[in-house]
Amino acid sequence: MNKINYQKELDKIIEQIEREDITPSLLLHSCCAPCSSYVIEYLSDYFNITVLYYNPNISDRDEYEKRKAEQIRLINSVKTKNKVSFLDCGYDSNEFFSIARGYEHYRENGERCLRCYRLRLERTASLAAEKGFDYFCTTLSISPLKNAQAINETGQRAALKYSVSWLPSDFKKRNGYKRSVELSKEFSLYRQSYCGCIYSKRERKFDGEKSNE
Repeated sequence: MNKINYQKELDKIIEQIEREDITPSLLLHSCCAPCSSYVIEYLSDYFNITVLYYNPNISDRDEYEKRKAEQIRLINSVKTKNKVSFLDCGYDSNEFFSIARGYEHYRENGERCLRCYRLRLERTASLAAEKGFDYFCTTLSISPLKNAQAINETGQRAALKYSVSWLPSDFKKRNGYKRSVELSKEFSLYRQSYCGCIYSKRERKFDGEKSNE
């Protein structure tokens, strides 16, 4: 099976938007401010964006609130061509633990992560359909540690389930991750050392201890 270039798929949609001279609405799931920085800079030229903060995987409430505050600060600080707003789903870690049960010892990018993608993207798709957004998407693919194909396939399945359009993407392409690091420095954003869940936090700590042996 040929590997899909999701950046080129996004290019085609943007070209159509420019030809039709329209500004569609986009519900953009964000995992954190640093990952969203480049995505907002890039996509706000073409979409009216609502950043959706739905991350029940985050290890504890204090960490959740810290990351959320940075997300809001970034949105309030960055200058964009089109409107960018914020929507918070609230914090309920039980939603994550219920789908992670039995997969606690899987390493990052394994089945537990795939289930977490599905949890967050299905919620995003559901809200996008309910609120009448033209597209939905996620910032997750900007990370070099994330599987862009799995993320896009999950998004596409959620799109079919809720009858809303998925915006294909691989935001690490074209130096997207590098640009996110630059913007994080520019806005002095808090950059966490792990994805979010307690299991990835433990994995980072364990790997760090092993490397120091």
